[in-house]
Amino acid sequence: MRQHLTAVTAARTICGGHCEGLAVGSTELAFEPGMITPGEYHFAVGTAGSTALVLQTVLLPLAMASGPSRLILDGGTHNMMAPPFDFISRTFLPQINRMGPRVEARLLRHGFYPRGGGRIEVDIQPAALTPIDCIQRGQLLARSARVIYAGLPANVAERLLMATRESLAQWPEDSTTVEQLPADRGPGVILLLEAAFENVTEVVSGFGQRGARSEQLAAKSAARMTGYLASDAFAGPYLADQLILPLSLAGGGSFTTVKPSQHTLTAADITARFTGRPVIVEQLPTGVHLVSIGQSRSCANESFVNAADHSRLIA
Repeated sequence: MRQHLTAVTAARTICGGHCEGLAVGSTELAFEPGMITPGEYHFAVGTAGSTALVLQTVLLPLAMASGPSRLILDGGTHNMMAPPFDFISRTFLPQINRMGPRVEARLLRHGFYPRGGGRIEVDIQPAALTPIDCIQRGQLLARSARVIYAGLPANVAERLLMATRESLAQWPEDSTTVEQLPADRGPGVILLLEAAFENVTEVVSGFGQRGARSEQLAAKSAARMTGYLASDAFAGPYLADQLILPLSLAGGGSFTTVKPSQHTLTAADITARFTGRPVIVEQLPTGVHLVSIGQSRSCANESFVNAADHSRLIA
């Protein structure tokens, strides 16, 4: 898809690499990287495709480069098939910053699916990645629920807010708010649930869709957040996907999470194949899962995956 094309193009650009099969709809890709060159880069998806996906493709190489970089990314900032900007800035990047680099992201303009037109700006101050252990999330500091909308009738947002308050009846009423954006940023509406702890912030998002009831969207999002709050896990299901690669590049580390998704297991598989570092997943007596990054094997090209026992070990 277009966002994948832009992500690979961005990767090729920052390292002067060589790529074959770089086209929308391509089913085969050959990529030979070169040396990472820090600097100022501007990449445009051209649709509502995810700016977050493009950022995550080039972030770690630039965070380990020889100098600072600045990115301007145009496209979708809030769509259903990728983490919204709020998740990137509030959940993902704080953990990257704990590992050494300093990354600051700013939302300059919202871009909802299907129109797009959003823009984010990212400053990256590189540093060597150091292993971290993400086990305890600490005390709960704050909870909030926001409805952000653009180019839609106000009653759409108000109905979603009301349904959210009913689904999260135990949350303080003043923790729910509505934000209206200029009409040309839409049409679109998103529900953002946030739980801030001492060591991590979980962001759950739900997107309004044509024909979908506000009550269903609110109930589904609330159930996801309630499930996370009921556990002792550090990482929710999406942060778990995204911690595996930086920890592997750092040489080790660990985190607790809820039941790993197939997406998380796939990320562990692919990362182990490229880095040679085993990714071990085990369920603890408390019900949470511990994901640990081990030492590198002697051959990074060897397959370490035990496909018959994904739930116990990916190594």
